Amino acid sequence: MTNVTQPQRDRGYIPLADHGLIGNLRTAALISTDGSVESYCVPNFDSPSIFARILDKDKGGHFSITPTQQFTTKQSYLPNSNILQTKYLNEQGVATVTDFLPRQPSSAKARPLLTWLIRRVEVIRGTMPLRVECAPAFNYARSPHSTDIMLDTSVALSLSPAPREAHNKALFSSPEANLTLDLRYIAESTLENVPEPEVQLNLFDLSDKGHKGAGVWSHLELKEGQAVTFVLRTPPDVKLPREAHPTHETAEEIGIPYEKLVAGASTLRPPDDPILTKTLLRDLLDQTNSYWNAWIGRSTYTGSWKEAVNRSALALKLLIYEPTGAVVASPTFSLPEYIGGTRNWDYRASWIRDSSFTLYALIRLGFTHEANAYMEFIFERVRARDPDGSLKIMYTIHGEKEFPEEELAHLDGHKGSKPVRIGNGAIDHVQLDIYGELMDCIYLSQKYGRPLGYDTWVAIRDIVEYVIAHVHDPDLSIWEVRNRHRHFTYSKVMMWVAIDRGIRLAEKRSLPCPRRNEWYAARDALYEEIMQKAWNPDKRFFAQSYEDLEILDSALLIMPLVFFSTPADPRFLSTLKQILLSPERGGLTSNGLVYRYDVSKTDDGVGGEEGTFCLCTLWCIEALARAGEYDKAMLNKAVAMFEDFLQYTNHLGLCTEEISDAGEAYVFLFFVMLSLTRIWLPLAGSGTRYKASRMSPSYRQHTICPACGRRSPDRTENLKHDA
Repeated sequence: MTNVTQPQRDRGYIPLADHGLIGNLRTAALISTDGSVESYCVPNFDSPSIFARILDKDKGGHFSITPTQQFTTKQSYLPNSNILQTKYLNEQGVATVTDFLPRQPSSAKARPLLTWLIRRVEVIRGTMPLRVECAPAFNYARSPHSTDIMLDTSVALSLSPAPREAHNKALFSSPEANLTLDLRYIAESTLENVPEPEVQLNLFDLSDKGHKGAGVWSHLELKEGQAVTFVLRTPPDVKLPREAHPTHETAEEIGIPYEKLVAGASTLRPPDDPILTKTLLRDLLDQTNSYWNAWIGRSTYTGSWKEAVNRSALALKLLIYEPTGAVVASPTFSLPEYIGGTRNWDYRASWIRDSSFTLYALIRLGFTHEANAYMEFIFERVRARDPDGSLKIMYTIHGEKEFPEEELAHLDGHKGSKPVRIGNGAIDHVQLDIYGELMDCIYLSQKYGRPLGYDTWVAIRDIVEYVIAHVHDPDLSIWEVRNRHRHFTYSKVMMWVAIDRGIRLAEKRSLPCPRRNEWYAARDALYEEIMQKAWNPDKRFFAQSYEDLEILDSALLIMPLVFFSTPADPRFLSTLKQILLSPERGGLTSNGLVYRYDVSKTDDGVGGEEGTFCLCTLWCIEALARAGEYDKAMLNKAVAMFEDFLQYTNHLGLCTEEISDAGEAYVFLFFVMLSLTRIWLPLAGSGTRYKASRMSPSYRQHTICPACGRRSPDRTENLKHDA
């Protein structure tokens, strides 16, 4: 990614695609290509934001490190890592900003996870003037705060040949938000005969922009070999003894090396409040990089497009909330599905559907630990389901059933896309398809994860019985429409999947199933019903719902992917071909990208426009690839369509949930709002087939099973292998 930026005092919005994501499996932050933290919630994914500039450029809050001269910017991740590096270049010099939230190897037990945001800026050629601004806006920019610049006694200082001013830090405190932050720094020189840079923190009044408290700023004049590392954290609320604050003067008084005094002082401090040293910061960077390298190194994927698959897996990992195993649909909230539109939702919860799609991908790539952790999370929810036997479509990352929706009228929304929402009212929706995605995920996890216990199987059996009892009920389905309940075809297909996977689990694991015959009968009857009531015989496609036979829905591309139908079934192929037509000709495909449905032909109760949907595009590609086993032209189209789709990924190789006709990203998905969790599923499952078909005649002898990624000796085994 390269562009030329002219620094401006009143900076506007950065396009959604021009951001990177960092995280620590507790929360995540968005970093723009001009070095601004645009979105960051503390301490968890679903906590109130302290930075939300992406939703309000004036008062949302930000933490920026940006050159004061015209510059070109490039942004990339360190190889096989979620450490983000932004590079600034101009004729006078080159600077890098390295951003990460620390992680440490699983074997490291000496120190708890440090929930710090670390930003290291370093000049690697010439000179570069930069302006640092840290302006938090607590509680979604609703709560006031105080700002103080004070002596920092938690930093180990280097001796300097000249007297230095006191080393200060900034303290931001908001009693109303019940949160305190401090901003500390370490200045250093990495080259001999190059002095440490001077850093001075200054108060920054942004009340004219709507801020409810001051920020701080600093002007840095850095040259080659100079670096400053900033650390933003929530400081521990403990009173420390004098001995826990080491100084060079104290070391001289008692006659021991300063380094030993620092080591001794650290033992007097809480484990999550160590003395801030250059060595500690280097260790945190190295350990975080090692953590991500080791994690992705466990991937079993060896097919084509491996770099894209690995990057997607690393992004998916950032969506996991480690304390419970829950998977967020997205670490952001209220980014628009269409610029200026009203479809702006909060996805910082764990949808059963989205989480299941995420686990499909991770299991296929060999990451069974994450699958087991999520299964434990969801089995707890299954055991504590509602009195009527139902599950919520989503739970908070802590497992709670309440996620109240609220509109924040004081925030402008990204490029004026209002309203800004937190919470999600869809938590009480009836979306019966979730049972199919859940049962499919449980079935797949049983192939590679921890075996089911009897008590869990009984709970799962009850889920299947619930599905059978409600198989004729209408719902709001996958797209979470907000008006009338209907008999959505997608939901009926996924309810068929729920019953089918229950039967398969019972058969494969020899589990007791007293109503086995009734399950078979219910599954087969539902199949016949879908074929009779969802099929439009005149236009020859499966319709969105039994009630709306004229409406096409690309969600039905899922049919062969979940083995409801074969990819060569004439009815499915006719539906696929209709979807591939342009909207003007009655289809849903524009420029090789697929819409969910035509919003001009059906009322979903939301209003506004939307772009093409990346998940549907990838489902279409996989459906074409599977149909291509019988029609080479379709396989070639799948390859071309997929490689064209890759051009819509951003500079970091990640995608958005939606893309406009002009190619603009909506609901930046690699932070995957709503579907980054699902976006590379087809790639991980059958992507290896696409490339092999083009590169080698061996495709006809060796295929990859779309269910498990296993190499099969011939093409026909694909259809025989379990889903």
